[in-house]
Amino acid sequence: MRAQRLEKPAAADRRPLVAVELDDPRPGPGEVVVDVAACAVCRTDLQLCEGDLEAHLLPIVPGHQIVGRISRVGEGVDAARVGERVGIAWIASTCGRCRFCTTERENLCVEARFTGWDCDGGYADKTLARADFVHPLPEGFDDLDAAPLLCGGVIGYRSLKIAGVEAGMRVGLYGFGASATAVIQVAVHLGCTVYVVTRSSAEQDRARRLGAAWVGGLEESPPVPLDAAITFAPVGEVVVRALSDLDRGGVVAVNAIHLDRIPQFDYDRLWWERQIRSVANVTRVDVREFLDLAARIPIRTEYEVADLDRANDALGRLARGEIRGASVLRVSGLSPTSTTS
Repeated sequence: MRAQRLEKPAAADRRPLVAVELDDPRPGPGEVVVDVAACAVCRTDLQLCEGDLEAHLLPIVPGHQIVGRISRVGEGVDAARVGERVGIAWIASTCGRCRFCTTERENLCVEARFTGWDCDGGYADKTLARADFVHPLPEGFDDLDAAPLLCGGVIGYRSLKIAGVEAGMRVGLYGFGASATAVIQVAVHLGCTVYVVTRSSAEQDRARRLGAAWVGGLEESPPVPLDAAITFAPVGEVVVRALSDLDRGGVVAVNAIHLDRIPQFDYDRLWWERQIRSVANVTRVDVREFLDLAARIPIRTEYEVADLDRANDALGRLARGEIRGASVLRVSGLSPTSTTS
């Protein structure tokens, strides 16, 4: 099978992915093989490929926003699942026994493994996954539409939960890439008033189209104190900026796996029970709740399409900030309803 594999981290402009031919995976007990139709490109993939995120395994096939169909099943998996259209997300497995797993916090499991970081992901024709960590996809999303939802969308949904967002709140979004594009649609659906801070004029226009009540640049502040905020940029200064815009009791949820640093700030900015909370991974419950909600809203994704052999180009465009919405790799045969918009 074809794959784009990371053998040694390097800057995106040095094209760190290597095209290779690998043996088709064989499922063990409790596992399935998924024929990959599409895999969205995540900023976490870029951070792994460039070395900002320390590699757990090399060489590794990146990619954790995978859409495809089960083609083989291992011992103990219902053979009727062959042909099922599924999604694979960031969380690949957990121990299922620890105090985190048994209290609905499997995202914090110390033995958790992650797709495209601890095991090969979706930048390939086929991938291997645990059967209980693949997710049936609802009708209404074609393969290309669904792929960006499986990380950016799901982690954005968890960010809303971590920030305690409820109907009617004033919510700030700092940065407006693929994840924020999904988050704003959920927040508006909940009846929240959304304020977006981003430097990109194209992102500002997209935020307005999706229902933002106010849009401004990084040098501007929302016109009202915020009940909650989510930061998407891996920049600590943005976190402090969002904290400064909060009302009393507000929460900043940091939607980033890697952050450069948080600069020193006065305690007065945190006073009055304001909080900063990190968002770490997702649970299977998050994935399935979000996919159900996304189908009902319905959430629409914006993306660019590249073939698998252009994965390095997609990473480069993401590094340079040239991606409109998300980037999705078209890997193999798409479902009959798929488009290439």
